[in-house]
Amino acid sequence: MSDALNLPAELRERAGKGASRALRREGRVPAVIYGGNEEPTPIHIEEKLLSRQLGTGHFMNSIVMLEVDGKTVRTLPKDVALHPVSDRPLHADFLRLAKDAKIEVAIPVVFINEEASPGLKKGAVLNMVRHELQLLCEASKIPSEIEIDVTGLEVGDSIHISHVKLPEGAESAITDRDFTIATVVAPSALKRATNEAASEDGEEESEEKEGEE
Repeated sequence: MSDALNLPAELRERAGKGASRALRREGRVPAVIYGGNEEPTPIHIEEKLLSRQLGTGHFMNSIVMLEVDGKTVRTLPKDVALHPVSDRPLHADFLRLAKDAKIEVAIPVVFINEEASPGLKKGAVLNMVRHELQLLCEASKIPSEIEIDVTGLEVGDSIHISHVKLPEGAESAITDRDFTIATVVAPSALKRATNEAASEDGEEESEEKEGEE
């Protein structure tokens, strides 16, 4: 499970673009806490601290304990707007969480025991169809990653969501199909599939240009 992160915050007394620009000049990032059947709470947080936590790579899938006005609010980051050139955080949205809340999150996939796959040992390639899984998780049990064991997989084998043992408190957000996460393919098959996809893209572009003419 991802460890909860702590982030000090202060109540934002003024709203509007002018007030937000003034905060940014002081090294602060305007933000808002919403949800939980309560009124939105405008806050601001230190830019350096937010940037440091964004740099961990798992900030958006972590519980963030916001310390506001002497109280601790349990939240999940939902959006961080970044400057298009400098990538500085400009605004952040946090979803207020109840203790028993269930939320949808994107969790990265990690494949283990590749040396125990006969297909990969023969020179096949693990073709990753999905790098993340959309899961519904209990707010207190959000995993940092999902490990998938490829032991015993041969060339031509596929890994579907039904093959994955999800941690307690988590389930797939996609329930209408047994989708593919990865396949074990020969290098020639992977190259052929890539070439076919590129060829189809080229044909579509040609058709679009002819239509424009």
